[in-house]
Amino acid sequence: MKRILALFLFNIILFTSVVSFGAPVDFAGGVHNEYEYEELVFITGEPIKFVGEVDIKEKIREKDNTKTTNYKITLHPEDTSIEGKLTRKITYVTEYTEDKNKGQSIGQTSVTKYSESINIDDDKYKLEDYQFSKSDVIDNRPATYFYTGNIKGRKYYSLNKNEGKIIIDITGGNVGYENFWGSTETQRVNQIITYPDGKQGIVKTQTSDSLAKKLVYSDNDVNLISFDGGYVRTTNQEVVSRYDYSLPAGEGRNKTGTKNLSKKMSSNIERLIVPKFRDVPGHWAEEYIEKLYSLDVFDDKSMTFFVPEGPITRKEYIVAVMKASDIEPEIPVKKNRRKAPKEVSPFSDVSIDDKDYYYIKEAYDIGIINGRHTDLFRPKETLTVAEGVTMLIRALGFETKAPTPGYYTKFSDDREIPSWAKDSVYVAKEIGILKGNKLNPNKPLSRAEASQLLVNFLEFLEKDLQKDYRENIILFN
Repeated sequence: MKRILALFLFNIILFTSVVSFGAPVDFAGGVHNEYEYEELVFITGEPIKFVGEVDIKEKIREKDNTKTTNYKITLHPEDTSIEGKLTRKITYVTEYTEDKNKGQSIGQTSVTKYSESINIDDDKYKLEDYQFSKSDVIDNRPATYFYTGNIKGRKYYSLNKNEGKIIIDITGGNVGYENFWGSTETQRVNQIITYPDGKQGIVKTQTSDSLAKKLVYSDNDVNLISFDGGYVRTTNQEVVSRYDYSLPAGEGRNKTGTKNLSKKMSSNIERLIVPKFRDVPGHWAEEYIEKLYSLDVFDDKSMTFFVPEGPITRKEYIVAVMKASDIEPEIPVKKNRRKAPKEVSPFSDVSIDDKDYYYIKEAYDIGIINGRHTDLFRPKETLTVAEGVTMLIRALGFETKAPTPGYYTKFSDDREIPSWAKDSVYVAKEIGILKGNKLNPNKPLSRAEASQLLVNFLEFLEKDLQKDYRENIILFN
């Protein structure tokens, strides 16, 4: 739970003036960037685009595991021929309950304060009552948080005080993920609007807020320089939405249509360390190795030789997996060690004074690794391809996504895959972390092969998750 709240807090610090990333504004299909917010309003029976500003403030209370989100929205019609104004103030409170044994948390959201008025030409619509409930389940996996939720609500508006009422029934859900490499939340919300004359309209919104990082290689413009080109890490955020509507048009007919909105944040760029290995240029794994070194996944003290065809040790690999997943272990402050209980290593062959001890301990605590022969980790031994793949799939929490036992993988040497690794190998092949037709599962994993696996893992976090959580839900034109 502390890690979840810490991530939320990080998001707030990063985007205080706008909104925590990976979560659309409110539940009306609106989109935003640093300067402007816009949404479509259907309360009159016609789609009217409103534009303006949104101010969002979030407060985390770790003591009682709650998050409070305050929205203040001030808008006006984009069409200047329409006189109007929309003001909305809403406060949502989310309470989190953690089940440590299952590695999951439940988030329960309710509305505690609300006020909204919409003026359009001579008509005024006032929000008289707002009932809202949202519940999410969050699966706390080592490399990524995955979550999904359900939404239910109802809004009551009065028209010019006593000229009728408009009722908007809200149902829907959301899916999302969050990791170091990016985050996406997509909401699918259905609104059934009942107008004062009893006629009904339907508005379906699909809104996705995505933040993604990617590596871009940048060549040098000059030749007489001490290093070759290097990688730039770019961070991009975009909010997109799609409205599909069917509104009453009189004489039993409906007016239907689709409208799309989108806004992008300004990109952020960051230059990364440039590797200078002498035995990497021209190697088939050159790009993989340089990417990981630039990201500090590999931090070899010697930048002269990487030894790509040499075997990678179990300790080197698990530390790289942890760093690729951006899992930083909690290291006790030295001055408090006397008061703290004596640290006991889970492995008899890994000393607590080892510089990588806390990475190994954390990997063990969250289930990415197991010991060899009870309490032995064998940190200096090599590991097999099957072992390396299994660790990555455990980091994702995808071990259970394989079919019922009895299936075959798509590798020609399927029979050589150990039974304990088969589920992980199957999933890794399906999601693109493993490629090719032959696996050689029991072969020692080389440093070059480990680099390829880790980059494929990072690209899955970067690209494939966003595609599944956004493009596969919202059909872009």
